[in-house]
Amino acid sequence: MRTRRLEVSVTFDERRGYVGTATELPAPVVALSLSSLRRRIEVALLPDDVEVKLVLDALARRERDRRRQQTTMAQTR
Repeated sequence: MRTRRLEVSVTFDERRGYVGTATELPAPVVALSLSSLRRRIEVALLPDDVEVKLVLDALARRERDRRRQQTTMAQTR
């Protein structure tokens, strides 16, 4: 069971990908996907047992939705 919850603010940068920031992180964490971002944050916080909650801003939500739509369209073909 996880001991505490960490909310990470996430934005999207076309040149770098998803960028997560939180006061508990020593530096912004960058990844090409949200799942990779979550894993990188968990690794950065080791050995703490933390539940990571990604809080997406408008840019990150738009990119997530665009990628989901592309996946759905590819599956229907």
